[in-house]
Order: sequence, then C-alpha cells, then structure tokens
Amino acid sequence: MSAETSKQPTLRSIDPTTGKPLRTYQTFDGGALAEALEQAASAEATWRSTSVKDRCASLARVADLLDQRKEALARLATAEMGKAVGESRSEVEKCALVCRHYAEHAAEYLAPEHEKTEAVKSFVRFDPLGTVLAVMPWNFPYWQVFRCAAPILAGGNPMLLKHASNVTGVALAIEEVFQAANLPPGVFRTLLIETKQTKEVIASPAVKAVTLTGSEKAGAAVASEAGKHLKKCVLELGGSDPFVVLDDADLDRTIPGAVKGRMINAGQSCIASKRFLIHRSLHKEFVERFAAELEKLRVGDPTDEATQVGPLAREDLRDDLHEQVQKAIREGAKLITGGEALDRPGWFYRPTLLDQVSPGMTVFDEETFGPVAAVTPFDSDDDAVCLANATPFGLGASLWTRDLDRAEKLAGRIDAGAVFVNENVKSDPRLPFGGVKRSGYGRELSYFGLREFTNAKTVWIGESKTPHAE
Repeated sequence: MSAETSKQPTLRSIDPTTGKPLRTYQTFDGGALAEALEQAASAEATWRSTSVKDRCASLARVADLLDQRKEALARLATAEMGKAVGESRSEVEKCALVCRHYAEHAAEYLAPEHEKTEAVKSFVRFDPLGTVLAVMPWNFPYWQVFRCAAPILAGGNPMLLKHASNVTGVALAIEEVFQAANLPPGVFRTLLIETKQTKEVIASPAVKAVTLTGSEKAGAAVASEAGKHLKKCVLELGGSDPFVVLDDADLDRTIPGAVKGRMINAGQSCIASKRFLIHRSLHKEFVERFAAELEKLRVGDPTDEATQVGPLAREDLRDDLHEQVQKAIREGAKLITGGEALDRPGWFYRPTLLDQVSPGMTVFDEETFGPVAAVTPFDSDDDAVCLANATPFGLGASLWTRDLDRAEKLAGRIDAGAVFVNENVKSDPRLPFGGVKRSGYGRELSYFGLREFTNAKTVWIGESKTPHAE
C-alpha cells in the first residue's frame, strides 16, 4: 500500500451484536470520485435513450437476482446493522417487489397525458431529469435504496448512492446486483465517500437532483446545498407517528398491532408507532396488555431465527435512547417495563413502555429511535386529533376503531403524509409515501414517486400552415 493510499480515510462496519469491527473500506480518492461522476454523466444519454420496455426488463432482472441472493444479502444486513435475520429477509423480498412493480407499471406511469386545447395536439410528457444522488440511512439498508432506485431508474435517470458508512458492505452488494443485471456502466454507482464530501457531489454538474432519507439535520444540510445549486430535492425525514386507539377499538386486534408497530426493526423506523394515544376508557387495560406482550418478546442474537428484537445499530444510539427514557421519567412519565440496556455485549435495549406521557416531555416532543413506547390517555376525538398533531413531525398515523366512517373523518384532520386505519403505517409501491412538516417533502413510490424526478414537459402542436380566411 502506498503512503498516499494509507492516508485515505476509511469507512468501518461494526457488528452491533458484539461491538467488534467487521471490515474496513477505503474511501474514494479524488480521482475515483471524479471517474464515478464522469461515468454517471456519460450514462445519462445512454439510459435516457433506452426504451421504457428495456429499462423495465432490467428491473425485472434485478428482482430475480434479489430473490436468488436473498439469504446472503439478509445476513449481510443483519451483521452490519443488527436487524433480526427474518426481518432482513422480508426487507430483501420487498425490494424485489418494488422492482417488479415498476417493471410492470412504469410504462403506464410515464405515458403522456393529453389535454384538449385549441392546439392540434397538446400533451404532457415525462422526461428524465438526469443523474440523481441518493443519500440513504442504515435502518432499512436495502429498502430505503430500492424504494427510490426503482422509480428513479425506471424514469430514465442514473443514480449515485451515498449510503450510511456503517452499512458499506450492503451498499457494495446493491451495486453488484445492478451490475449483474447488466445495466449500462454508470447507471447505478455506489460512492464510498465521507459525509463531508456530499456537498462536492451535489455541486457537481453531473448531478441533477438529490433525494435523502434520514434525520432532520441531514435533510436540512442536503436541502441547503441542493437549493444553493437550484437542484430538485426530495426529503423523507423523521417521524413521531401517533397510534390512536378510539373508545370502540378491538384490543384483541389492536394490541398485536401496537407491538408490531413499535418493535419492528428494534423500533428503528421512521414510520414506527411512537406515541400511543389511548382513550381513557381503554387506557388501563391497554397498558397492562401491551406491557405483558412487550415482556414476552425475545431479545437477543439477530442471527437466531427465534429472536424478535435485535440490538440497536450503534452504541451512541442506544445511549441517546436511554437518556431520553431517563429524562422522561424525571419529567413525570411512569416506567411500566424495560428502561434499561441488557447486561451483555452489544447494543441491546430492553423493550420499554412509559405511561402518563404528556406534551412537553422528551419522549412526546422528540423522536425516539428504538424499542420505546410512550402512552398518553385522551378523553374525546377532538383531544385525540389535538394530541396527534402536537408534534413538529407529520410522517404517518394509525387509527384503531370499529367505526370506519368515524375513522375516515378523523383521518382528514390529522396532519400526516399517510393515515392507516386498523393497520400500521407502511410503505407500499402502489401508494405515494412521504411526509409533511418536519418529516420532509416530496413523495416516493406510486406514479407520484416516479414523476418526482422527471420533467413534466408541455408539448403544444399548432397548425402546420396558416388557416385560410373564410
């Protein structure tokens, strides 16, 4: 190794189950980054001129490869960020699903829309914008990437991936899948760069737009840079989703939903249910039953098929979560169960339930990113809506009730990008996904997500010659 190479910064993957290093990756030097940007710029014309049918065929091949490599890909994610291996498999399967969705529907989503005017013909066509930089997080290391990659690529745009540093192995594995599917060189590239280099990439003429999933801080920084260079930006940021249980809810259905909605991915999900708003008539029973189910969950080695809750992805995340819990208790919240790290190697935190949480407390006002649920009682539908909206976030919300007409009316009053009734919030390729307020802007998935990174171009065709006078 040359002296110049040895000075190049590195990216490290650490096993959250043990706290031990897994692998170190060399970052791109200036020449490698310039080459990747140049290749993406060159790929724009090639991919743009590739027919929608052929782009869709490429996505179908990607889906097949994800199915074939599912086990290895799942175990790689589990090793790097601690997700229970069963959840990792499901994540890879969902990535194949989104690729197939766009393989089947992209032509329909991109079809010109004709409008009747005084022109001979007038219509809107959806042309590619160009290379999109995707800045992605570690918590769903495959899904977050494919959720934006499938529509971006189907729309005729190359994509550059700047992934979270702790899932660099996953980032490279994703690139390998696209290469194996025989996409043209440069259509999908993983950039092994430090976070501070993201500004340089956004500024590059090779990049035409940016999409980010991550924290408010990261979103604000990327949006600022994109705005400085007048480039389109889509942001999917944090959430503090309410889980609203009305007085007529079926607790036999609601309690399992609450457990799943909070504990998926060890609670490390932007759309996880975080604030549990429970009608006072059901409050006592809900808390007792919810706590009992949380205490049954098996926390441990994420490679064990029986494990339901793995470790948090990083030590600092676990420590920050614990501090939020302790602060909430000092503020008056009641600890029902959990509230502590496990006494074992790795970054495990016991599933935790806090009751009597109110606005102004840390776990109500801030996003909690881990296996911690906060319960707040309410007395009326108006109270529920007020509490649901008493947050700077607006990603998703779920309502639980037997009265579907009532739920539909309340859904219209909740400030969120999605409201699910008698179901946990989830991203579905058939439906648009995104938030309002400090949860970001723009949409992913559905035809909305595909068209985010296209030029909605008006085409007006008039008469070919001057009309004869009467």
